[in-house]
Amino acid sequence: MKKVYTLSTCDTSRKILNQANLAQLGFEIKDIKTSAITADELSEMHALSGSYEALFSRRSQKYKSMGLKDVVLKEDDYKKLILQEYTFLKRPVIIDQNQIFIGNSKANVDALLKHLEK
Repeated sequence: MKKVYTLSTCDTSRKILNQANLAQLGFEIKDIKTSAITADELSEMHALSGSYEALFSRRSQKYKSMGLKDVVLKEDDYKKLILQEYTFLKRPVIIDQNQIFIGNSKANVDALLKHLEK
């Protein structure tokens, strides 16, 4: 499976998708704002990443507005929040078979590009 979970309105994610030529490489691109993440999709991401926390974005504006920075969250909380609000998913999430790349950090993008060179 080759899939990307992203926001079409996110310039950073668009830049990464273009830089890696993911659409041309046959990756299915899912805009999580217009097509909500399913529990099955999130479970698949969890199986590859090892935790819901790794998939969770603390940069979301709702993170602060909901007062979550002052709350100790557990794995089940991260799962529920991501399913409840698409902005809590760290973006982009790129799945290539059994590899997952989460977020837009330079190290993550470099790892993705190196993986795609194979």
